[in-house]
Amino acid sequence: MARRRHVIHGLLEVDVTEARRRLREHKQRTGERLSFSAFIIACVGRAVDMDRSVHAYRNWRNQLIVFDDVDILIAIEIPAGDRTFPLLHPIRAANRRSARDIHTEIRAMQTAPQRSESTLFLRWFPLLPTAVRHLIYRLVEQNPHWRKRVAGTVGLTSIGMFGDRGGWGIGAPNHTLALIVGGIARKPGVVDGQIEIREYLSVTLSVDHDVVDGAPAARFAHRLTELIESAYGLETLVEGHEDGFRDGRAGLR
Repeated sequence: MARRRHVIHGLLEVDVTEARRRLREHKQRTGERLSFSAFIIACVGRAVDMDRSVHAYRNWRNQLIVFDDVDILIAIEIPAGDRTFPLLHPIRAANRRSARDIHTEIRAMQTAPQRSESTLFLRWFPLLPTAVRHLIYRLVEQNPHWRKRVAGTVGLTSIGMFGDRGGWGIGAPNHTLALIVGGIARKPGVVDGQIEIREYLSVTLSVDHDVVDGAPAARFAHRLTELIESAYGLETLVEGHEDGFRDGRAGLR
């Protein structure tokens, strides 16, 4: 599917110093380690929600289908003996959920992966003949509603940390909008006219240029950067409220 797309890639560096500071302080105060990935997913969901055309799809009639819910497909590491394997799992309606809620779902899937709606699909799909699997792929590709059900509307992949360095990944996405979250690097940055050591997250943004023009893609990148750098949804963590990690829409510009 990805070979037939005209994909444009953008390499972003996003300052996550404030967000990581709030998460660290929460862990020191409560002992709870909140998911940084859940925070990023919530930011992506909210950024897409502000212009849903960036996760639109064309059907077989070349009609553009735009969804209200932002379903983000992620890979969750599941323990299997002394190893782990990635379970593809859609976070449904991420644009209407708090990072806390997403964090809880990720932890639940790590504990009980059989509860994921992807599990049943993974059990029977590999057993089908190759020709049947290819037919299903084509049918899903031509039907945005089926695609949403199977693979969500946005793809998000985390390739982990590269030690104390940043790093970008370039993929061949099957989604109109896909993101690869790379490493975090410590480097100098300018804050209020002063040079400080900051933490920068590497993010690759991939967009299907047949569906999304450059200007909407650039605006999405700007919105996402603002949300992450402002620690969207983490406001109450610094206030010491245990119901923190909330939906931070009220304070959004």
